Amino acid sequence: MAEASRVAQRPEHMVVIGAGLVGSLWALMLAQRDHHVDVYERRPDPRIGPVKGGRSINLALSDRGWRALEKAGIAKAVRNISLPIEGRLMHAPDGALTFQRYGLPDAPGLHGDPQCIYSVSRANLNRLLVEAAEAHDRVQFHFGHKCTGVDLAHKNLELQSPEKKVITVAYDRLFGTDGAFSAVRDRLTRTDRFDFEQRYLEHGYKEVAMQPDALGAFKMQKDALHIWPRGEFMLMALPNPDGTFTCTLFAPYAGANGLDALQDPSQALAYFERNFPDVLPLIPDLTTQWATNPVSSLVMTRCFPWHHSDSVCLMGDAAHAIVPFYGQGMNSGMEDCSVLSELLDAMESPEDWDRTLASYTAARKPAGDAILELALRNYVEMRDKTGDPQFLLQKRIEAKLAKTYPGRWLPLYSQVTFSQTPYQEALAAGQIQDRIMADILAMPNIQENWDSEEVAETAIRALEQSQVFA
Repeated sequence: MAEASRVAQRPEHMVVIGAGLVGSLWALMLAQRDHHVDVYERRPDPRIGPVKGGRSINLALSDRGWRALEKAGIAKAVRNISLPIEGRLMHAPDGALTFQRYGLPDAPGLHGDPQCIYSVSRANLNRLLVEAAEAHDRVQFHFGHKCTGVDLAHKNLELQSPEKKVITVAYDRLFGTDGAFSAVRDRLTRTDRFDFEQRYLEHGYKEVAMQPDALGAFKMQKDALHIWPRGEFMLMALPNPDGTFTCTLFAPYAGANGLDALQDPSQALAYFERNFPDVLPLIPDLTTQWATNPVSSLVMTRCFPWHHSDSVCLMGDAAHAIVPFYGQGMNSGMEDCSVLSELLDAMESPEDWDRTLASYTAARKPAGDAILELALRNYVEMRDKTGDPQFLLQKRIEAKLAKTYPGRWLPLYSQVTFSQTPYQEALAAGQIQDRIMADILAMPNIQENWDSEEVAETAIRALEQSQVFA
């Protein structure tokens, strides 16, 4: 927190639109700089009333997210509500199980655990972040307030209160953290030379919960992300600290295996009997949940720039909404917070916001584009390749190379999940590694000789020629 304690000459009025994970974390980090912060959120207070189920896609915290939480001084509190996940457990159609560890065997992890990701409830984390930010007397949350307009020239916001009254609020700096359908970004799309792209994946998702057993224990292995890969669709189950699993079916909307064909709970039951028979005894109320929980779409957005002048900045999904298949949506949004905070630490004068926000866009835009590409690639890997013998062989070779040549061969997943390597650099390195692995897997008798000295020398020689780690 010492890095975030430098005080501006005049505490400015900061306004954050969106009180989700990124918005509440950024409000906390701004308050630690002695700024006055008002946070406006169109939804009700997440700490009041029941949690709305069926649309969460549980969260997987990894190193980039922990870095931001450490900087804000709340990592320990988050650790208390998270659960370590050490790898993927693949469920084949014939019931066979294959465990794939996330991290490198001898690599140190966070919090004394092996190298792993951490499952955390979106609702619980959001509550914690809101409460931590609101504990500062300079932060005030305003729930039920919808942003209906932004006057960029005069630095004014127009908001609709819960009573449907129009409110005008002045700001010094405005931060749009209001998600994939951001009202702040929508206003920026009407400024000169602002680029914006939105598209949907042809797949959607639906969630159901797996409750603990009668003794409150997990019904499946609790330190793994469970995946049932089935080609163009898959089921995924992520454990929660309370003993439940959040189970998510990802599938195309159309076609024989599509969500459109599962309108009736009886159709869903037959679908699970056909594709995931081992899951059905573990979710006895599947049909009830199926009738209640919604089908949700998967939207992706890209834009440029991520700031306007010296007074408006986009962060999180408002700047770079991605699909959830690398577990980096929240982590990349939190990394926005830590990167911008570090740029503010280095700011030469409190008035130099224009240059600082331009530096933020320059640093984060390539990263946002890269993690979107990585997430799309990882979806294909998860649903199509994770049970493939050739893919499993590749992972064994990569683990051997990483252990034999530490620092010279770092698997792409480790670069993305367990390092601070900029996403665009990880993507470029991963593409080179893919080409090298394709040559290795084409070698004669590779199945029998995958851990031979010849394979290792071939890989390292190719890496050196590519200068990927030069």
